[in-house]
Amino acid sequence: MSNSIFTKDGTAQGVAKQRLIETMAGPDKRVINDPYADRFIMGAGLMKLMGHKLNVWLAEKFAVGFHEHIISRTRFIDDLIEKSATEGVEQYVILGAGYDSRAHRLELPSSLRIFEVDQPEVQDRKRSKLPKGLPNSENVTYVPVDFSHQSLTERLLDSGFDKTKSTVFTLEGVTQYITKEAFNSTMEEMAMLSQEASSIFVLSFVNELLNNKPEDCFGKGYLDPEKKANLIKDLSAKAAGEPWISFYSIEELEGLLAQNGYSITENVTLEDLNSLYFGPVDRALSEDQIFKLEHFVIAKTKIE
Repeated sequence: MSNSIFTKDGTAQGVAKQRLIETMAGPDKRVINDPYADRFIMGAGLMKLMGHKLNVWLAEKFAVGFHEHIISRTRFIDDLIEKSATEGVEQYVILGAGYDSRAHRLELPSSLRIFEVDQPEVQDRKRSKLPKGLPNSENVTYVPVDFSHQSLTERLLDSGFDKTKSTVFTLEGVTQYITKEAFNSTMEEMAMLSQEASSIFVLSFVNELLNNKPEDCFGKGYLDPEKKANLIKDLSAKAAGEPWISFYSIEELEGLLAQNGYSITENVTLEDLNSLYFGPVDRALSEDQIFKLEHFVIAKTKIE
């Protein structure tokens, strides 16, 4: 598998930034709470002085609905992990964990074994910034992988992954940055690891319509969708140094998952989650503010 999955932390910092912005909202107005996000962001102190509303306003200057899109993705996966844990899933593998903090900020049972997979230098940076005595620390195993000469399967097994136990795998905000060959290789390894027990795969992907019909990737009435689509791709490539190289149709993704024993049980975007998450805190977006170019998918191993 290509090591391009875990080469940089620009995107990880960007996502942590949105989690910090959301955390700064009042307890009755926020959708997620991440008390650790500020440790990974340059300029976190200034952001805190600016406050939630001003930071959201600035995010809107980049793309209306972008902040809510990232937060809805975070909350969607949070809910799935918590639900799976209560239903008895025994292992959780975070692929390209970056600055993910679910192991510590969610109320997860001590029976859930968590494996965080990333490049050694990213994990070293993360661990150096986290405080001592974090909740669930004893349940977390860091799995450093150098994909130039190490196998994900071998590293997980060497780290205590149990092929006989049910598992949730997550790959959040990654598929657009890696080749389709690398993505399929990852799924093949997951399928190998899941031959003896059930597994759930949670991932996100960017709709291929962003390239040829961008208006379908935003809500009706969204201002200049084609211009906004190009801006998003350009900024990722030039500013963050992480170009988007892979886009999928739902049919293509379904086929790739099916080849590896998975079937899709849920496929949603911010459009589907807007009222569910932001309605209760009186922050639901109007149709012309919906940012839905990325889909959030839950797939499960097929029962023969």
